[in-house]
Amino acid sequence: MPKMIFVNLPVKDLAAATRFYEAIGCRKNAQFSDEQASSMVWSDDITFQLLSRDYFSTFTPKPVADAHASCQVLIALSHDSREHVDAIADAGAVAGGKADIREPLDMGFLYNRAVEDPDGHVLELAWMDMSQAGEMAGV
Repeated sequence: MPKMIFVNLPVKDLAAATRFYEAIGCRKNAQFSDEQASSMVWSDDITFQLLSRDYFSTFTPKPVADAHASCQVLIALSHDSREHVDAIADAGAVAGGKADIREPLDMGFLYNRAVEDPDGHVLELAWMDMSQAGEMAGV
């Protein structure tokens, strides 16, 4: 089996969360989706498992955090261009998220915008010119 990442996220409204993740470029895998979960494929190696809050709670003995009130993780997703970052951020906002929850970061070789999904989970949308990254970082 290849190494993969499954990001499990608790969501209040599964249909709204599914629409948001479709809008930012994920496709729903019906084989692993039902009334409690949407399996949203970002790439061959990364899948977001959107789980109803009640279902999510069956996987942990800890309280399920409210991502609108606290932040435990920032999920960074790479993109092919600045324009793609902008298009995805804008699509996420139209689909019920919030674009630019902080000022966009533009370092020339690195461009980043933060988008919040309908449940408050933060996605860092980033483009980086790898040919300049090492030079700018002093490497």
